[in-house]
Amino acid sequence: MKELWTSLASLMGLLAFSQGILHALFPQDLRFALLKFLSRSFQWFSSYCYFDITEIDGVNTNELYNAVQLYLSTSASITGNRLSLTRARNSSAFTFGLSNNECLIDTFNGVTARWEHVVTQRQSQSYAWRPVPDEKRGFTLRINKKDKSLILDSYLDYIMEKANEIRRKNQDRLLYTNSRGGALDSRGHPWEAVPFKHPSTFDTLAMDPAKKAQIMADLRGFADGQSFYQNTGRAWKRGYLLYGPPGTGKSSMIAAMANFLGYDIYDLEPTEVHNNSELRKLLMKTTSKSIIVIEDIDCSINLTNRTKSVSAGRTAHHDPLSPDLRGGTGEDGGNSITLSGLLNFTDGLWSCCGSERIFVFTTNHIEKLDPALLRSGRMDMHIYMGFCSFLSLKILLKNYLRLAEEDMEDRILKKLEEVIDEAQITPADISEILIKNRRDKGKALSELLEELENRAKRNHEEGAVGEKNSTEMEEEEQEKRALESPNEGSETPENCSKEEDEDQKEKMN
Repeated sequence: MKELWTSLASLMGLLAFSQGILHALFPQDLRFALLKFLSRSFQWFSSYCYFDITEIDGVNTNELYNAVQLYLSTSASITGNRLSLTRARNSSAFTFGLSNNECLIDTFNGVTARWEHVVTQRQSQSYAWRPVPDEKRGFTLRINKKDKSLILDSYLDYIMEKANEIRRKNQDRLLYTNSRGGALDSRGHPWEAVPFKHPSTFDTLAMDPAKKAQIMADLRGFADGQSFYQNTGRAWKRGYLLYGPPGTGKSSMIAAMANFLGYDIYDLEPTEVHNNSELRKLLMKTTSKSIIVIEDIDCSINLTNRTKSVSAGRTAHHDPLSPDLRGGTGEDGGNSITLSGLLNFTDGLWSCCGSERIFVFTTNHIEKLDPALLRSGRMDMHIYMGFCSFLSLKILLKNYLRLAEEDMEDRILKKLEEVIDEAQITPADISEILIKNRRDKGKALSELLEELENRAKRNHEEGAVGEKNSTEMEEEEQEKRALESPNEGSETPENCSKEEDEDQKEKMN
């Protein structure tokens, strides 16, 4: 044993002596230059090139790092051996990612890319004005040198787009409303947000399937039309006007549009907006891929008497630029949004400060709206939300009672089809009947049929009375016109007799 320890000591001494000779013959600067030369030689002869994507770029978070991590999660959840599991804030889905120092192979347009998640310990710092993580994280991308141009030109942009799609798909929708009186939150934003959990979809929406398909195709064409709008020089936005009686599903349509596209909703309350300048600021604080909604625009903003206000201003003796003619209400602090301000909000230069946004107006009385709001470019598509049809009724029966067409008797279906159009009933009224009797399908159908028949009968009677009243009123108007202007149309008997006497005298002479 003593001889073994003596041999080990001699070997260690020899190694130390050799290391001292090497340090004497090859100084530190020479060794560093030699290692650098060998590294460059290896890179020169290697067929690969490498790109490092760190988590923190200086003092800011690298968006590309987050995008790569999210993009690789779609493949890592299937092919990876060791994965990390996360769930982002305001997200309803779990995200898989690569664990420390794990690798993954991705393919893009026939080109192979190797990703490695590199995690190293960060050197301790005595002082830092901004806290940094203890670990230094990043991705290393290895590709063939011949594929460098394709990766830099297309692959990274593709990763950013896919990451945005995944993030929008996983993230919960948000419903925004403008703060009361234009107040700002802690971050300086004029919008307040809550999670948007409305379950309405185009599958559950009570509407003619052909009409729904047309709307969905229009929405899909808009969302996929970035290149079209750029090539034609148009702002990437679209306007929809939903009009019809109350209870016909206008709000459900907006929710279905948001769930179909994955957009957030900004519900603008015009009565809380003081002036046009504040309206523009609200628009600037909205994000892309969003739906901006103004409900019941005929009630929330008084823009229907533009002609009356102008004519009144011409005859009045006060200043023509008074608050009344500019849309204000004087000193009472009322709403002062003008028609021109609203038009610029939807179709002016300020409406182009973002992209991929949809404007939706709703109204129960389209005839009260100013024609300037209805033209193309502001409201590109007018959607009439009318009374419930037979096709819409079948959708409601399936939603609330789980009754398909083949589950109901033919005579019941025939009766429903005969009276539904004459009943002129809204989907909201039908839904109320079905919800109340959802535990008894037979009772629900019988009560619904009874309500439809009663409404159809009442509408028929009111229609007959209305026609009779209109006929009587027309006859009374004709009699009144005849009494007020008796000289028009035919001559009186006295004038006729005088003309006959004069003719006889001329013959005698």
